[in-house]
Amino acid sequence: MNYYKEKKISGTFEEAIERVKEELEKEGFGVLTEINVNETFKKKLDVDFRKYRILGACNAPYAHKAILEEDKVGVMLPCNVIVQELENGEIEVAAVNPIASMQSIDNPGLKPIAEEIKAKLDKVISMI
Repeated sequence: MNYYKEKKISGTFEEAIERVKEELEKEGFGVLTEINVNETFKKKLDVDFRKYRILGACNAPYAHKAILEEDKVGVMLPCNVIVQELENGEIEVAAVNPIASMQSIDNPGLKPIAEEIKAKLDKVISMI
């Protein structure tokens, strides 16, 4: 089982970020965190790195259900989506597969929640 779903898209990096955020919102996700990896690497390590952004997406109703089912599941949240510019200039978007990450938790009650979130994230990836 893959731990992510990805798609290469056309357009600029910033356009890709906006498209991803719009599609996440349509599926009930908010972006809680946005980590600009290339800026962080430059500032902390003085390393030049390609455009790479991590969006921490959260669908509050599902996060609530998951935390009620398993109080430590918060260590696996939020659902991360990355947008990166590849060496050839293409833009790639990838989202975590929550079913893969939830396999490490021995609680069968999380499976249907993870399946529903996976379907939503898959839709986001397919619509960008």
